[in-house]
Amino acid sequence: MKTNDAVAMLAALAQPVRLNIFRLLVEAGPEGRSAGAIAEKLKLPAATLSFHIAQLARAKLVGAGPRRRFIYYAANQPTI
Repeated sequence: MKTNDAVAMLAALAQPVRLNIFRLLVEAGPEGRSAGAIAEKLKLPAATLSFHIAQLARAKLVGAGPRRRFIYYAANQPTI
């Protein structure tokens, strides 16, 4: 792993909300969780969740994919 990538990942996780989101997604495994389920579990407004998910995705810690009508997020297992 490149040093810059590691720094970006650690920086993304150095915020309590993002760390909680990441933990939740790691626990969920490869199936992930829908944005609504994450927001409900962590009691976050949708805009706040979107902001933090974007930070995690930019650091390549989280990936997203559509499943039926919803977007599901999952921890990027190969990266972690």
